[in-house]
Amino acid sequence: MAEEEKKFSKQLIGKTVVSKTGKRFGEVGDIIFETRSGELIHIVLSSPTSYTEKLELEKNKDGEILIPFSAVLATGDFMVVSEEDII
Repeated sequence: MAEEEKKFSKQLIGKTVVSKTGKRFGEVGDIIFETRSGELIHIVLSSPTSYTEKLELEKNKDGEILIPFSAVLATGDFMVVSEEDII
């Protein structure tokens, strides 16, 4: 099995977040991670779409929408998330 290609967080910031069916959620504004282990915990959405605003997703203390990093299926031109895993 091939080793996963490493990406720097700055390569992910600004990417458009979409579901596997193509629904747009917004853009990656920031990434929250565990400092000791480096484990990625959440994506902080910037510019959330009206569709995303209607969903009752977890928010941080500043009211920004959080998407669990465990819902990320793939990264490339877009960050693809599993909608079922976040709702």
